[in-house]
Amino acid sequence: MIQRGYRALVLWITWTAGALIIYSGIYHDTEVWAFVQNDPSRITWAILGLFGLGVATSFVLTLLLTLESTKVDQLEAIVKRSGWLGIEGTQKRWCVGNFFDSLKTIVDNNGELDVEALVDVEFAIYQRTAHALEIIGNLLITLGLVGTVVGLTLTLTGLTGSLEALGQDQEQLLSGLRSAMSGMGTAFYTTLLGSVLGGVLLRIYAHIDENGVETLENALTRICIVQCAADFKPSVQRDVRVLNSQVQELTQNVQTLQLAMTQTKSAMQELAEELARIGNPDDPARLREIVQLRQQYVKTLQDEYMIKRAGQGLLGWLFGAFRR
Repeated sequence: MIQRGYRALVLWITWTAGALIIYSGIYHDTEVWAFVQNDPSRITWAILGLFGLGVATSFVLTLLLTLESTKVDQLEAIVKRSGWLGIEGTQKRWCVGNFFDSLKTIVDNNGELDVEALVDVEFAIYQRTAHALEIIGNLLITLGLVGTVVGLTLTLTGLTGSLEALGQDQEQLLSGLRSAMSGMGTAFYTTLLGSVLGGVLLRIYAHIDENGVETLENALTRICIVQCAADFKPSVQRDVRVLNSQVQELTQNVQTLQLAMTQTKSAMQELAEELARIGNPDDPARLREIVQLRQQYVKTLQDEYMIKRAGQGLLGWLFGAFRR
């Protein structure tokens, strides 16, 4: 079973593979690309350009939805264990981060909370982008119809010139027939490309993205209504949970401070022992030499760390940053 966070990306890749198969069939049967290169109206170029823009927009949106959905899956697992306080301090970004920031502001101010309205507001940019894909698809269909009209106009113009040259000028007759055939090709290919690319392929991309946005919104709404509803209402129990969380955080900070002090004390003891082994701790030259050796050692450790970090590569760094 496909994990929820990757569902939109898997569907997008699957449909892209199907679209390539459809394109291959059209290309081999009708030689679309050969006509596009010689299209006198250039409408097919506009159709292909808009289709490429739509596919690129859909891919970026699908990738963002995948990253957001996987993060929401992680937050859902956290909230099941620790409630609202467990995800409050978790690092978030993009629209999910904006949603939880707004939610925290409302909860801290004891404001009236409408989760569905807040979800619609924060994820409106994704909804508008998915809707823009539908508009581009409709525009491709319109361009196909415009190409049909232009092609028929060229056909009629060519036929008119051929009829006028009938029996008089053989070259003008052939030129008019070629113009008429070119017009028929324009009418056919623009209609074909506009209907297939805009009416079928791009609309499915838009549907995949819209479904991905709705799935993300439903997941966040379920987290807030089911797992976090009790933490949003002002109550003594919520104040107690907040206080316990702060006490735990303070305890962890104290433990970290104690560990740091222990390590500092150990380092001072090691330094004292090393000075004792030197035999003359009051020698400034010898102390400067020790300090320089320590600095070189620290710099060597830093260089090794940077080399190891660079060896992870850009992709490892990106995924590591996202996990954090």
